[in-house]
Amino acid sequence: MDDERFALAATVDERALLETFLDFQREALVRKCAGLTDAQLRLRPVPSSGLSLIGLVRHLATVERWYFQAVLAEAFPGDLFDLTGGPDAPFTDVAGATGAETFALWRAEVATSRRITAERPLDAVGRHPDSGREYPLRWILAHMIDEYARHLGHADILREAIDGRTGE
Repeated sequence: MDDERFALAATVDERALLETFLDFQREALVRKCAGLTDAQLRLRPVPSSGLSLIGLVRHLATVERWYFQAVLAEAFPGDLFDLTGGPDAPFTDVAGATGAETFALWRAEVATSRRITAERPLDAVGRHPDSGREYPLRWILAHMIDEYARHLGHADILREAIDGRTGE
């Protein structure tokens, strides 16, 4: 595996460091879902959990939209999914979801996040639409690395339960 994080120079700037680590996490999500059928992506293979790989992808698309568009750009285009089933609907309402459509949606959100990020300095500040709390871009990037990393741990467990594959 080619891991560009280890190719970063010791003198790399903060922005390149944050963006490289976030992109690695994003690409890891794709790798962990690669080669599975739609039915496998929708599986909830851990009996004590309602999580599925496709639900994780849908959730991360939602988080991308929220932090970069609603908070940082202060231009929320609305929810990606019907939330009448509750805030966990992206995780749980996956019966008709397909890998192709879900990843296309996720990729579009990531592209928008990258565009918004590129247009702003790291100290640019966005505001939570409801609370007004301020979040600088550097915090959002660090938080997104954390968000992906936590869910990639879930993805490892789900993938192992589906077909025995683990890790990178």
